[in-house]
Parts: sequence; structure tokens; C-alpha cells
Amino acid sequence: MTTKPQKTLDTFANPAATPYFIDIRCPEFTCLCPITGQPDFATIRIRYVPDRKCVELKSLKLYLWSFRDEGAFHEAVTHEICNKIAKLIKPRYLRVVGDFFVRGGIHTVVRVSVGAVPKALAGEPDPETAAFSSTPGFS
Repeated sequence: MTTKPQKTLDTFANPAATPYFIDIRCPEFTCLCPITGQPDFATIRIRYVPDRKCVELKSLKLYLWSFRDEGAFHEAVTHEICNKIAKLIKPRYLRVVGDFFVRGGIHTVVRVSVGAVPKALAGEPDPETAAFSSTPGFS
């Protein structure tokens, strides 16, 4: 397998019949601002419930790496990642979060979801919202 950026994702067969979450955190995502050409840094968080296929992680790393030299708005790149994964593996549920570092005094978080969390997993803790569950005013 190559170690250069790539726009393809590889998959493997889901090894389990019961529904379960896969949580992936990519804290070193980089793309370029399409207006200024300056780098934008983000943590990309992916949570999905696979159906028949799972995303192979090295190919995901190389796919995310491919954005380093591309100009992309935060909203566009988060949707592109979500759409690519959804089209490829057709998960039962998928959420992609682009949590972009502060730039010009503005912190941007883009959340894109496809499908619904299966009932069997509805009560499972969600790492995306866990930090807010004990904060007054958030639920």
C-alpha cells in the first residue's frame, strides 16, 4: 500500500452481525483556506455503525492527508468526507464532525450525519456530547 496521499478508500467486511459503533478521531487534519491559501487545522471525528463494510484505517489516513494541498471551505470538506464514506460503505449510521481550530477569532464546528442510530445503540454514550452532559444548560 502506498504512503502518498490518495483519494481512494479501502474497505473490509464487517466482522460482526450485531450493531456497534466505530469512533475515529483524526487530530491532525489540514486543508487550505480557499480564499487566503493559509492552512486550516482541524480534528475530524467520525462515528459510524457499519452495515456490511468498514473503512480500512490506513487508507482513511491517506485520504484525509490528500486535503493538505487543497483549498476547501470547512463546510464543503466535512460534507465531502461524509459523502465519500457513506457512498462507499453504506453504513447504518454515520456522523462526521469537522472541528476547526480558531481562525480570525472564530471557532467552526461542522457536523454532518447520514442515517439514524440503531435502537439497540440508542443509549450508548456519545463521545461527541459527553463533555456537555455535565455542563449546566446543555443536554
